[in-house]
Amino acid sequence: MTRSTAVTVPDLPLRPRCAVLALHLQNDVLHADGRIPFGTGDDARRRATIDAAARLLAGARAAAVPVWSVRIAFRADGSDLIDNAPLFARVRAERAVVDGTWGADFLDGLGPAAGEAVITHTRVNPFLDTPLDPQLRARDIAHLVVAGVATHSVVEHTVRHAVDLGYRVAVAADACSSAHPATHAASLASMALLARIATVADVLQAWQA
Repeated sequence: MTRSTAVTVPDLPLRPRCAVLALHLQNDVLHADGRIPFGTGDDARRRATIDAAARLLAGARAAAVPVWSVRIAFRADGSDLIDNAPLFARVRAERAVVDGTWGADFLDGLGPAAGEAVITHTRVNPFLDTPLDPQLRARDIAHLVVAGVATHSVVEHTVRHAVDLGYRVAVAADACSSAHPATHAASLASMALLARIATVADVLQAWQA
């Protein structure tokens, strides 16, 4: 008997019980003058990612899909920055995403709208030691659309943790980015076992269905 190797592709999330997680759309991460542009490469890919993220956020708001804006930020004295990994060592060395500075702010046009939830965290995984999961469950959210920078770090960590918590997840791939296209593609391929890999256009179409 031949064992099937077919993979069931998760459905795209429709509007009921759906939310968007917009991850690290901040100046130090996405702006050309940012201190830690780990998730962007050339200017053309940066602009494409920013445009796709803007379309996703606008589409979510038009469809009354709630948005959680997730930011990473550290105290000015660095007391909450545990630099036990190269990523965090670089953040400390560059004095990046310091709370209250331009670098930690959301990129113009990609920040939260009035009344939307904002989560601030200090590790790669935004579910860790934050109220993100309780807030989602309080709104009876079951489906997540995840976008942000970088694909292979915060996006993938978020997707894996969300799936373990029981959420159904879709990744808006064109609203995510890594510094190297091959890294971005490899991360998406890895997440495809857990989440639906889609485009912003796919997501917006599903919300309109």
